[in-house]
Amino acid sequence: MLSLVGKKVLVTTQNWFYGPDGIQYRAVWGTLNSVNDAGKMLGFIPNRAHANWYLIVGAMSIMGCQAMYVLECPERPPAIAKNDYTIKDDELKYFDRPSPIYITE
Repeated sequence: MLSLVGKKVLVTTQNWFYGPDGIQYRAVWGTLNSVNDAGKMLGFIPNRAHANWYLIVGAMSIMGCQAMYVLECPERPPAIAKNDYTIKDDELKYFDRPSPIYITE
């Protein structure tokens, strides 16, 4: 993962989180600034086993226990997720929805 520092990444999180705009997101896109030890960053080591490190993506800190997938993603993801669907009255209906990816830059 250290080889991705300074590059644009897409981080999928374990749980949904709220962005500063009040919308829920499930992933973060931006520049991976650093991977930090929690003891140095917080001044103490959290009790959770995988919360002992953090990713700094743009202006966002992500606990290690929340980072599920980290991949290099040089291009900004689209703001609209295309072709989502729902089933109503046994009929398949397609629609576009806002993306669940929080853009940090």
